[in-house]
Amino acid sequence: MNSDWVKHAISEINADYQRSADTHLIRLTLPAFKGIELYLKDESTHPTGSLKHRLARSLFLYGLCNGWIKEGTTIIEASSGSTAVSEAYFARLLGLPFIAVMPRYTAKRKIEQIEFYGGRCHFVDSACEIYEVSERLARDLNGHYMDQFTFAERATDWRGNNNIADSIFRQMKNEPHPVPECIVMSAGTGGTSATIGRYIRCQGYDTRLMVVDPENSVFMDFWQTRNAELRSATGSKIEGIGRPRVEPSFIPDVVDEILRVPDAASVATALWLESQLGRKVGASTGTNMWGALNMAARMREQGRTGSIVTLLCDSGERYLETYYDAQWVGNNIGDIRPWQDRISQLMK
Repeated sequence: MNSDWVKHAISEINADYQRSADTHLIRLTLPAFKGIELYLKDESTHPTGSLKHRLARSLFLYGLCNGWIKEGTTIIEASSGSTAVSEAYFARLLGLPFIAVMPRYTAKRKIEQIEFYGGRCHFVDSACEIYEVSERLARDLNGHYMDQFTFAERATDWRGNNNIADSIFRQMKNEPHPVPECIVMSAGTGGTSATIGRYIRCQGYDTRLMVVDPENSVFMDFWQTRNAELRSATGSKIEGIGRPRVEPSFIPDVVDEILRVPDAASVATALWLESQLGRKVGASTGTNMWGALNMAARMREQGRTGSIVTLLCDSGERYLETYYDAQWVGNNIGDIRPWQDRISQLMK
């Protein structure tokens, strides 16, 4: 093992981290929810534009320190797009070849970003195929399969060290309700929900963790049954979240509640959120916000006040040809008007 190259690679990643500022915490002012503050942790401001920048950094450091990544190692990842974009960025930083294995229907903008960073895309017809194909490519090329779905919860230091949960609580300390009643998080690998849930318990907070799960995902059913053999015949239509199988990084016992979110509700909420923020967000952020609005409505009915935090996962600019195209939405998601009406009712 070339220890000098590994030291240099780790130094490069740490230097890149020091050049990056923390992400913003946006407070939404919604008159319909008096005494209830909603916040969005804006992960779209990372250099690669999404929450997955944190994960990619951790996975590279994990692979380097474990001796799995060496000078010249080809990096392979199974991804629905955003993790691959971020890993392509770090692979270029270290001068390593990168291949993303992803469904053919992945947003065009994500594919362009992967290629911009020098990565290559290997397409499969179904989200269920990405694991086996990634493993095969790693064997054939003598490369390293990052396997975010297994290592996400292991690669991140959940105790603190400026992880996303630590950052949220530090940014909340001067707010009217500094300890959130609830943090709402969707699950892709499950790594972020594991980090947040573990951190809450480690620090002794009373904050509840709600995971929101899209259609065609098995996480909610697994949380209810603990049957790790569950499978879905189709993948999630909300890019970046929901899985057709139970991923090793999803830790059910740190989750207090799971809410199933219809795809049409996710898209409708993302479009509504654009009117509140003045910019577009991805559909997974819509999923998160639907959960946050439902939690806020519950607190309002119970006469409770407090704060709710969720994540803005990535920008909607990546999805102009899908979630922001009315014809595509009509053909692939369905009628979102009933959900837009429900949001209007919640705001009254």
